Amino acid sequence: MDKKSTVLVVDDDPAHRTMLRTLLSGWGYDVAEADDGGAAVERVRESAFDLVLMDIRMVTVSGLEALPRIKGYNPSIPVIIMTAYSSVETAVEALKKGAYDYLIKPLDFDELRLTMERAMEHLSLKEENRRLRESLGRHFDPGNIIGRSEAMVALLQTVAQVAPSEATVLITGESGTGKELIAGAIHGNSARKEGPFIKMNCAAVTETLLESELFGHEKGAFTGAHRRKEGKFRLADGGSLFLDEVSEMSVAMQAKLLRVLQEREVVRVGGEESIPVDVRLIAATNKDLEEEMASGRFREDLFYRLNVVDLKIPPLRERQEDIPILAQHFLAQFAEKNQKHIKGFTPQAMDALLNHHWPGNVRELMNAVERAVVLSRSEVLSEQDFPALIQETSASERETAATPPTDLPLEEIEKATILKTLEATGGNKSEAARRLGITRKTLRKKLKKYGAAPDGPRSQAGGPQGGTLDSET
Repeated sequence: MDKKSTVLVVDDDPAHRTMLRTLLSGWGYDVAEADDGGAAVERVRESAFDLVLMDIRMVTVSGLEALPRIKGYNPSIPVIIMTAYSSVETAVEALKKGAYDYLIKPLDFDELRLTMERAMEHLSLKEENRRLRESLGRHFDPGNIIGRSEAMVALLQTVAQVAPSEATVLITGESGTGKELIAGAIHGNSARKEGPFIKMNCAAVTETLLESELFGHEKGAFTGAHRRKEGKFRLADGGSLFLDEVSEMSVAMQAKLLRVLQEREVVRVGGEESIPVDVRLIAATNKDLEEEMASGRFREDLFYRLNVVDLKIPPLRERQEDIPILAQHFLAQFAEKNQKHIKGFTPQAMDALLNHHWPGNVRELMNAVERAVVLSRSEVLSEQDFPALIQETSASERETAATPPTDLPLEEIEKATILKTLEATGGNKSEAARRLGITRKTLRKKLKKYGAAPDGPRSQAGGPQGGTLDSET
């Protein structure tokens, strides 16, 4: 942590508080204490804390009573409840009252650390989202677009600038990167947001029907045309029209689209009347249109008409820092949808997600998390809950990370192996020791010997020692 986070530990058992203070201080937190729910409320009222770790059963004011009062003073503060097995129903009631999560006593160190770090991450994301919204402008709403990577922040800043204009926008990016979400954000932050937002995938319509779908047709224009039909341009009048996979149009159809953009009017198939339309066009493609032009498959004049503003969405493999928050977002979404209480990911599962190359981008990640949620029988998603391809990629990365150079002295090979394995586990020394086949104590000695900081980078989970914290209320 660059700046130490402050945790308020609330428990009427002084020995348990002392144990938690020692444990959390070792993890790099500043720790304050309260011996009762009432005292905790006063401390939150007087000081700013990043997290509250609170027992549910206390003599004077219980955690359940203190929780809504704490939230009243600081609605955003995450409160983690500690409870014995006999109080689980009460802990679930605490979740309904705004607790972030609950942990069963005796506390498991790994689960405690994982839960606290997830809560801190959640708090950090809320703050980052607030700052992002401020940087984008008070009135800009990114909708369901999630990302804190430099590339995504830069993209959203451009979207915020482009949205209020009337410029035609071309969105490019691989399949599954979220082109439709970007188009929705452009429309939703434009002066046309009260108008219709019509979407159409050009690749999903046959060539013979595409003209009718876009421009409409008159009754009797062709076999099966039993009545007049308005096309997408007319339906989008006063709003925006999103044409996805625009590169799939034939060259002949491209010429007709170009005419509509130039003249701002349509003629129904089988008709003669020119009908004015007021539509902002947003187009998207997963192909390189310059290559398509060079091969004669895309009209150069249409390209320049569409490419007034070009927005390129980076593939997921180029913004790895967005993977954890996207995964957590999808986990919350699908856990609620499937009525499952799943708290998060094991460090190994998150390693697997980070190591996978995601050829299907965000859509592939979303589908993988949904599958894992549906199939999981645990409160935490493990590596085995994900598709075999993701597991295989992760195993391959681990094998590569653990393979040392062969032209060095034995001691240097050992050092390289240990440091690479530690890097592969994100600094999780417990997992690194497991992969190396040594004890955590031995690993610490080795790190000290090689001049590496024995505590290294913070891990996603795992405390300074294994086991549980045995203390009942």
